[in-house]
Amino acid sequence: MNDVLLQVKDLTVSYGDIPAVKGISFHVQRGEIFTLIGANGAGKSSTLRAISGLMHYGGMVTFDGHELCGIPADRVVARGLAQVPEGRGIFGNLTVLENLRLGAWLRRDRQGIREDIEKILESLPRLKERLRQSAGTLSGGEQQMLAIGRALMSRAKMLLLDEPSMGLAPKLVADIYATLREIHAAGTTILLVEQNANLALRLAHRAAVMETGAITLSGDSVALLASPEVQRAYLGA
Repeated sequence: MNDVLLQVKDLTVSYGDIPAVKGISFHVQRGEIFTLIGANGAGKSSTLRAISGLMHYGGMVTFDGHELCGIPADRVVARGLAQVPEGRGIFGNLTVLENLRLGAWLRRDRQGIREDIEKILESLPRLKERLRQSAGTLSGGEQQMLAIGRALMSRAKMLLLDEPSMGLAPKLVADIYATLREIHAAGTTILLVEQNANLALRLAHRAAVMETGAITLSGDSVALLASPEVQRAYLGA
């Protein structure tokens, strides 16, 4: 895998005068899973929001050969990059089906949309059982599945996932990560932000550790799992 799909160079993000991301650089290759790990407040979510066009940033972000700086979020999605936000961000007053259809808002291929909904429901059978149910009545794990399915409806080349395990019981977390493996196996590149370093490093090919807005370590995920520094700081060793 030597084809770079996402290139982030010297990325800076600030909230007023407070810097959240301090000039980080990394890349994600087409067809891989890359994870940013780190404690709460390290700047991981701000990084994803900047890449997705949800906030202003400095530096350069290039996706599939196109510069994203200054492009609004809907056009970022149209280029093939979709985010599953922290907290899921589903529309609780709409049904599961309506949430999925919203993921295809920018598409006009009605037949393709119907086919993609069927594929997603086959791979996420819990949603199929609750298709006409209000999304707000789903369990936390089911809402996370719905958020992932909604993002897939855009036919994204890359998914950005922000803390998919947050607030979920271990069994549900295992289900979510099994789903991510299936999505990756089907050809989708993944950029994952996660506080659960053990899970993230076991899923990803490569990783970077963020601390107070900077990348302090990066490399092969297996090597980072074995790193004494990572084990002490994030794995409870």
